Amino acid sequence: MVAAAGQTPGEPAQKGSIVSIPSDVVKELAPTGKLRAAINLGNPVLAQGTPEAPRGVTVDLARELARRTSLALELVPFPAAGKVFEALKAGAWDVAFLAIEPVRAAEISFTAPYVIIEGVYLVPKDSPLKTVADVDRAGVRIGVNKNSAYDLYLTRTLKQAELVRGENGVALFVEQKLEATAGVKQPIAAYAREHPEVRVMDGRFMEIRQAMGTPREREAAAAYLCKFVEEMKASGFVADALKRSNQPDAAVAPAE
Repeated sequence: MVAAAGQTPGEPAQKGSIVSIPSDVVKELAPTGKLRAAINLGNPVLAQGTPEAPRGVTVDLARELARRTSLALELVPFPAAGKVFEALKAGAWDVAFLAIEPVRAAEISFTAPYVIIEGVYLVPKDSPLKTVADVDRAGVRIGVNKNSAYDLYLTRTLKQAELVRGENGVALFVEQKLEATAGVKQPIAAYAREHPEVRVMDGRFMEIRQAMGTPREREAAAAYLCKFVEEMKASGFVADALKRSNQPDAAVAPAE
């Protein structure tokens, strides 16, 4: 776990003044006295660095939220989105940055998305699979990160293809010689650039809507986060954070 103040030395000063926050919002955002923000280091679009020193758009948003609410911030790093969701049951965090998914929405109150990214397939260079539709056929095995947004989505939507789940979908693809693997476009494309024996399939199989969330039944906190996210998008904060973390291909979500 990484303890952090609302703003670290050397960070650009952010727009927006600290205003009086209703006590019920503060209590729900930080029932332990600290704002515990889950940071998913498994998605390099959202967070980079190490568990000890994470950085990226989600870290910047967490720090700005702490600054505006005058709360001490504790960054709680996780290696994958599925691990973040699992930790909800243990009460390990107060806010998280996850893709909106029906399975998760049963237990998490989500804001509108702040970033839109794409889910794509990686296949062997000489694969007969040419289009996204080709992948959903009998005999096709797809490696996925267990409980990732795309795992949940493909579980709901695929009719014939088989999902092979694990800690690292790309590693499964290589080790088990699978027909495809699914993942976030940016790291999948980066892998393909270094491995000429594979290619990224044209087109996306899903739009991944990244949002902030808080445990269900924290209604005041959820309402505050919704307004916070809209302001962060409109002010250019999200776009600036993506630029600072070198994520030019990630799109800021439109206003809700």
